[in-house]
Amino acid sequence: MPQNLLDFDAHALAGYFTEMGEKPFRARQLMRWIYKEGESNFAAMTDIAATLRDKLAQRACITAPEIVREELSDDGTRKWLLNVGTGNAVEAVFIPEETRGTLCVSTQAGCTLDCAFCSTGKQGFNRNLSVAEIIGQLWWANHRLGKGVDGNWKISNVVLMGMGEPLLNFDNTVSALRLMLDDHAYGLSRRRVTVSTSGIVPAMDRLREECPVALAVSLHAPNDKLRDTLVPVNRKYPLKDLLAACRRYLERAPRDFITFEYVLLDGVNDSVQQARELVRLVHDVPCKFNLIPFNPFPQTHYRRSNPEAVRRFRDVLMEAGIVTTTRKTRGDDIAAACGQLAGLVQDKTRRTVQHLAEVH
Repeated sequence: MPQNLLDFDAHALAGYFTEMGEKPFRARQLMRWIYKEGESNFAAMTDIAATLRDKLAQRACITAPEIVREELSDDGTRKWLLNVGTGNAVEAVFIPEETRGTLCVSTQAGCTLDCAFCSTGKQGFNRNLSVAEIIGQLWWANHRLGKGVDGNWKISNVVLMGMGEPLLNFDNTVSALRLMLDDHAYGLSRRRVTVSTSGIVPAMDRLREECPVALAVSLHAPNDKLRDTLVPVNRKYPLKDLLAACRRYLERAPRDFITFEYVLLDGVNDSVQQARELVRLVHDVPCKFNLIPFNPFPQTHYRRSNPEAVRRFRDVLMEAGIVTTTRKTRGDDIAAACGQLAGLVQDKTRRTVQHLAEVH
């Protein structure tokens, strides 16, 4: 079976060329063709020797997941459903804004964590995505969107906030991150690549050491009792441990703050008293808050907080000197908003706490 070269970061690709008896610098040439030019046909890579192109054509391929459906929202948001085999499909979302274009990328088929308010988590978990399946979402999205007038791809930011918990697919996620950051591939700034986690503490520490990028933490509650219900992984990594990991992460982070994501649920976590409790909780963690209106989905009993409750909650945080934004809901008419990604997941029985041990 041909080796999919999208599965290799720079180090692994150099090793592959060495095993073939080729010079390691060929890896840099090939990466520029794959990622900067978006090329998948070896015959078109004209500055690579014909003998090597023939050799690659015989033993390798450049294959991203197939797009099986594309949807366009009224607000310009695009969502792609990508086939990752054996009946599974994942979703990626592009959000255009005036000054940037952000791609939301999935890292797992389904999710193990079963957060109470998340449609993705309710469908169960099948497997981790490969490096090719993760970076392939960016590769395909670039193909679909093309380049701007400046000759650069239209995607300027990547957030690993799609289906799955990125830090429970640690090795493949980090290899994909390295391709996003590599100057011979996409060359994105560490500040423009964000990993979102529900709080897998050991993996946060590993990410800090191996590939620190911007970090967003799904908080959603001001105390352990409520967070245990909303974000069950809190029972394994409670808030005290999570916030300590956030402080450690900032020692090497490309930004000097952690972004806390907070989905507002009517009558559950949106009171002024809870906002004040939140201020006390994060008082020693440099941070900003991103308040997210809840996006409903079938079979949920949660409701979106009303605008006045959101305003009161935000004002408490801002009066305490915490930078706070309220995320504008994008793509909800095509179920592309935060917490709505669902995809297609077969064999949904594989959600297990044992999976949490894989990050150690």
